[in-house]
Amino acid sequence: MKIALINENSQAAKNSLICDTLKKVVEPMGHTVYNYGMLSAEDENQLTYVQAGLLTAILINSGAADFVITGCGTGEGAMLACNVFPKVLCGHIVDPSDAFMFSQINAGNAVAIPFAKGFGWGAELNLEYIFEKLFSTEPGGGYPKERVVPEQRNKKILDNVKEITHKDIMTILKEIDRNLLKEAVSGEPFKKYFFENSKSEEISAYIKKVLA
Repeated sequence: MKIALINENSQAAKNSLICDTLKKVVEPMGHTVYNYGMLSAEDENQLTYVQAGLLTAILINSGAADFVITGCGTGEGAMLACNVFPKVLCGHIVDPSDAFMFSQINAGNAVAIPFAKGFGWGAELNLEYIFEKLFSTEPGGGYPKERVVPEQRNKKILDNVKEITHKDIMTILKEIDRNLLKEAVSGEPFKKYFFENSKSEEISAYIKKVLA
């Protein structure tokens, strides 16, 4: 699995801690982590949580990432921004039980974590346990187990509803504020990892056009 990490500007200083913890947990499982930044609070390319949501959508819809870890101060803004977009199902994750139940019940493809609120003593341990519960079990297994059939049915219903209520990603990319999009995709980590991992020639070609 290709797992992307995206930090917005208010919590960018914690990027290395988050990335190191994520890699510690998931690389032994055989997953690969791609750190899309921000790499530090001083990065020239500053990302808002709205742009983190936009990047999440580009990565998921293009197949450049299978799962995205993002967040903000409370996690709420990043979660809302992610869920604005098609094919992105993002959960707000505070603790390991949230992570486990989101994985097993909702089988989403992104999480938004509060990297300021409640992020105190032992925060790196909480992150480690969150990542363990997110990725140690095949998603969609149900919780409790006897609820697996209706939960899987509801997930399919939600996916179908999102197909109806959301525009497709290419329409969004063409209609969204051009400066907002260009700022979001101009970071060096994005340019380094996106084009080598994207499975969508159409999305890749349009992003290249935006960057030109």
